[in-house]
Amino acid sequence: MIIIKYLHIGIDDTDSPEGMCTTYLASQIISEFKDNGIELADYPRLIRLNPFARFKTRGNGGVSLKICNDDKAGLAREIVLSYVEKLSMFDCDNTNPGVIFYEGEITNEMREYAFRAIYEFISIDDAEEFGKAVGCEIHKFKKGRGIIGAIAAISLPLDDFTYELLTYRASENYGTKRQIDYESVYLMDNETFPDTFENIDYSEDYIAIEPKTPCPVLYGIRSNTVRALETARNLVKVNEPIVDECIFKTNQHTDMHIQKAESISDMKQFGCYEVIGEVKNKPKVIDGGHMFFFIFDETGSIECGAYEPTKNFRKTVSYLKPGDIIRVFGGIGEHNTFNIEKFQVIELNDVEYQNPICECGKRMTSAGKNKGFKCKKCGKRISSSDKIPFKISRKLENSQFYETPVSARRHLSKPICRY
Repeated sequence: MIIIKYLHIGIDDTDSPEGMCTTYLASQIISEFKDNGIELADYPRLIRLNPFARFKTRGNGGVSLKICNDDKAGLAREIVLSYVEKLSMFDCDNTNPGVIFYEGEITNEMREYAFRAIYEFISIDDAEEFGKAVGCEIHKFKKGRGIIGAIAAISLPLDDFTYELLTYRASENYGTKRQIDYESVYLMDNETFPDTFENIDYSEDYIAIEPKTPCPVLYGIRSNTVRALETARNLVKVNEPIVDECIFKTNQHTDMHIQKAESISDMKQFGCYEVIGEVKNKPKVIDGGHMFFFIFDETGSIECGAYEPTKNFRKTVSYLKPGDIIRVFGGIGEHNTFNIEKFQVIELNDVEYQNPICECGKRMTSAGKNKGFKCKKCGKRISSSDKIPFKISRKLENSQFYETPVSARRHLSKPICRY
């Protein structure tokens, strides 16, 4: 039996708000690998980390590559470090690349570290100490914050995963309007959904495959299968050169960042959770268009927010009323507000109470505290002070999920079409 040994390569924090993309750097490394006869053992991986981490890159994702640990492994190391030095945005103060090389099998403690990187906050020192303890070869550039995501990118198990096809522009087109034929994107979505998803936000007429930053990516299409991506690629038309493309295996749209909280008091700041609570008050809009309300359980309460970028999702949230039981999904930000990504109705409060109707057909009024009701029309009185329950119509439905629009959805949030 032949045992194949692998070299795992992790890279993170090479981009900045002004440009670059770690996936593009990875695609360039892969092309150089091919030119030198170095083959990947699997699809390159794009791993998104905790979206509420205090320090994060623009997309908050690291990439990893897996190759045979043979006589070309040394050359592979040289290629990786060379491209990181050549393409990283070192001029940006917040760009602090990290590269990890690891030989052998991924251990359980490495898998646990990866989930910590998605659920919690890990410091550079903690990551470096852990990496050395498990035998990683560590390369830090500047502060080297990228080692946090680089270790996670090689270590994370992917029981649930999606794929993303990324195409890249010619460098002379960086920062200019992308020349994508939008009609072809609508056609592609019509032909391939739900195998591909997140292509278009129809409520906002928003083309979601097109980045809004000056990065090298021309467009990105997300899918459950590689075959659907190949179909989609042939349908999307562009009017500028595509200099490279790459399909990544990723944890995007899996809800991998979501932990199940048994109660509201179990949740911690900067963590991502699903939790069940009762709506405490009618959602209200404040200046800026943000909408807030509280949920509670027997352990405490927390403010929930649906922010202006979520657009029509706020209208859906406005249909909630006190007494509704809901399961919310999202994360707790800097101000300890639960940022809602989606919610599920567990039980609607669909009963209201009104004064009884008199035999003469007129609705009765209170006769005073604990004195029952009286009819102003005919003078009839009843001694009971109990109001009459009646079922009301609601614009929400029990068991139904409601989610933010595509234009406001986080990378890791699992869309309803994948349930």
